[in-house]
Amino acid sequence: MTAEAVARARALAETVSDPEMPMVSLADLGVLRDVRVDSDDTVVVTITPTYSGCPAMAMIRADIEHTLRSHGYPSVRVDTVLAPAWSSDWITAAGRRKLLEHGYSPPGPAPRRGPTPLSLAPVPRRVTCPHCGSAATERVSEFSATACKALYRCRECLEPFDHVKEI
Repeated sequence: MTAEAVARARALAETVSDPEMPMVSLADLGVLRDVRVDSDDTVVVTITPTYSGCPAMAMIRADIEHTLRSHGYPSVRVDTVLAPAWSSDWITAAGRRKLLEHGYSPPGPAPRRGPTPLSLAPVPRRVTCPHCGSAATERVSEFSATACKALYRCRECLEPFDHVKEI
């Protein structure tokens, strides 16, 4: 397979959207790690889930395979790697902008890696409203439609919104 065909396969894989937040691509989220070709001309796409129990992984794999196969790549394999673990710091600036534009509060800096003190309380965050920009927000639930998001409400404009958690 030519270098041009590999670059085209990468560009196609970069267009695949996250099934839970379709305004961002897997590349925007930092989930797409690598696209390469094996010696038998199989396109191998490497992804890292946002967390190990992410229920969207089967759909993500299927969407990647469908996109590449429908554009002329008959042999596709999607590999999942868990190390290093995905970090919300991997979300690109464009991805953060798209989240904000669509009413999501993007994550702040991820917690420092290494030994973490045990805390049974939810992580405190400074979250601003993606609708009006107010910092007067309150957490309604630590879990929203998916485990990687928390549900907040703005005390100024009263709008609810999801906050993508720092991981």
